[in-house]
Amino acid sequence: MVRRSDPSTPRRPNDPPLLILTSLAGGPKHGHALAADIAAFAGVTLGPGALYGAITRLEERGLIEPLPSDDRRRPYRITAAGSAYLAESVTELRRIADVGSSRQGQTPGALA
Repeated sequence: MVRRSDPSTPRRPNDPPLLILTSLAGGPKHGHALAADIAAFAGVTLGPGALYGAITRLEERGLIEPLPSDDRRRPYRITAAGSAYLAESVTELRRIADVGSSRQGQTPGALA
């Protein structure tokens, strides 16, 4: 099981590492392509500091890895550990959303 670095910190749907892992689950991308994909699927604009800071931390933790590049852009891909971390994160977020929906009288898992 993959563990968060700080278990007392809840995951947020707009958390840069979670957004980056979600994007890379769709295939390798370089920084600009990551930012564009995240903006498209999540409506979140990550500035260069947030994006590249999160990329550095994810790479240090072994959740993503750089790929060889022929130009100045460096593509990244998600690792097996990153995929496991993403799956755990999605399960946790889904559980929290289901509890919130249930407490509001909505059917868990139903789209608003």
